[in-house]
Amino acid sequence: MILQNDDRTLGTPGEMDCAREAIHLSGAIQPHGYLLSCTLPDWVVRHASANIAGLLDMPPDQVIGKRLGEHVADDVLQPLLEAIALLEPGATPQRAAVGNIGALAHLCDISVHVASGLVHLEIEPRTVNAVRQAPTVVAQRMISRVSGAADMRGFHQRSAEEIRQLTGYDRVMVYRFRHDDAGEVIAEARADDMEPFLGLRFPASDIPAQARALYVRNRIRVIPDSRYQAVPILPGRDVAGAPLDLSQHALRSVSPVHLEYLRNMGVAASMSVSIVSGGRLWGLIACHHREPRLVPPSVRAAADMFSLFVSMRVSAAEQAIAMQHESRAREVRDRLALRLSGREDLSTSLIGALDLLESAVPCDGIALRSDGQWHTHGRTPTLDGLPHALEWARGQGADRLPATDHAASWLLPDANEGLAGVLAIRFGRRDDWLLFFRREQVEDVVWAGDPHKPMVATDDGVRIAPRKSFASWRETVRGRSLPWSDADRTAAERLRWLLQERPWQPLPDDAENVSDMRLFRRRHVLSEQKSRLDQLGALLDGLGHLEDAETARIGERIAALEAELRQLMLGNSLS
Repeated sequence: MILQNDDRTLGTPGEMDCAREAIHLSGAIQPHGYLLSCTLPDWVVRHASANIAGLLDMPPDQVIGKRLGEHVADDVLQPLLEAIALLEPGATPQRAAVGNIGALAHLCDISVHVASGLVHLEIEPRTVNAVRQAPTVVAQRMISRVSGAADMRGFHQRSAEEIRQLTGYDRVMVYRFRHDDAGEVIAEARADDMEPFLGLRFPASDIPAQARALYVRNRIRVIPDSRYQAVPILPGRDVAGAPLDLSQHALRSVSPVHLEYLRNMGVAASMSVSIVSGGRLWGLIACHHREPRLVPPSVRAAADMFSLFVSMRVSAAEQAIAMQHESRAREVRDRLALRLSGREDLSTSLIGALDLLESAVPCDGIALRSDGQWHTHGRTPTLDGLPHALEWARGQGADRLPATDHAASWLLPDANEGLAGVLAIRFGRRDDWLLFFRREQVEDVVWAGDPHKPMVATDDGVRIAPRKSFASWRETVRGRSLPWSDADRTAAERLRWLLQERPWQPLPDDAENVSDMRLFRRRHVLSEQKSRLDQLGALLDGLGHLEDAETARIGERIAALEAELRQLMLGNSLS
């Protein structure tokens, strides 16, 4: 986050090094498991973790280049083949089998995924605290307990409590990413003797972009011991000489900077479960423990299934909000279209509809520039500040919707009127503009440590390390407005389309032009209905928890609507 009186755009060298770190190319795994990468159909081992002797009782050089069937029984390989047949290359690892492996017949959980032309087996010896019930049964019970939450705040709190009960971690947090990529703890379940983190904010640099991308691809990550010694993968490069891409490996060794970060927090073991909405990383269920703690694959599988439900609920809630916004904006556009179809010219019509436009895109003030004249409604910059805001908007390019929530990027200091955000729409043939403004939101933020110092120099001055203090650090943030959401931008884009669809003219009395205007209105309404159907399609992504009967009923209704639309098309074609 860019803070008050802080216009830095570049991070410290440590932040930039961290952001460039190729964490998916670590070339090593964590020591609580083993890795074998094979070709198919011959099951020849191409890569093995350096600790493989602990499983197969022979060193890596006696395993690499040999058939896996020499070390693993067919009754273990067969379910792996069945799982592989259903996997897409690059898909998330699947817990595929439980079997006895090696000379000592270790009972192990085996996960499998396909990537880079190889089948990767991640093998973890069974522990005494493995879940006895099937992960699906455990996840279903968790889902039933959180489903009754009255609102999303209660839902997130119950989700944290369920994951803590499942895993036994000292602290479980629901960590949401903000629009500026900073994170905020919005729910927490913890041991009574632990300091609360609820409400604390963490700078975006704590989880850099490449780490967030991996969280989307690999939904669950576990570190049983933050002081582990990484185990190399042999050989460390593929046949083409490139480093191994471990993006999908559950056992992948994590960044040394992240391990040091955890130790500085007093965390000996951690797990993170991704919450994904609309293809983006919405947040994490973050788990911390003060002692090393191994969470078996069966428990992780239950947590992973539960997280899919959490993701669907979050996505459905966001879609519901977006649909409410779109419904309100659509009503405004319909009313605006009626006003603009009158006998007044466009400029006059818009001047009389500024209050209506303010409802189309939620804001605190709006300014119309038409024929070189300014007309305002609500809270806007001074007359000196309006041309400055317009020049900023022009400088962003006319083919997009310029928008910012940062006052310093566009606003004259002496013309602010308590504003910070602006969104601009250019329309018409005479360089006309609509500018929407939002007031400054003064915010008292409690950070987990000083956000200005996410990285600090070590005692010897040789390298940059993560900060050591996570004590509450308070700061007042100014110069920012409520951010412009995707729904705001969509509403603005459709408003621009409405204004530019045709040069609005007074509606003449002759029948031909009246018919033309009615045709336009019908097309406009149909376009709006298509938008609603698109949004309903996205909403279906949040209904994966429904029973088969409910899903079938929805399918019948969709089929009936489809048949009705086809009948209408057929009727029109015959007429």
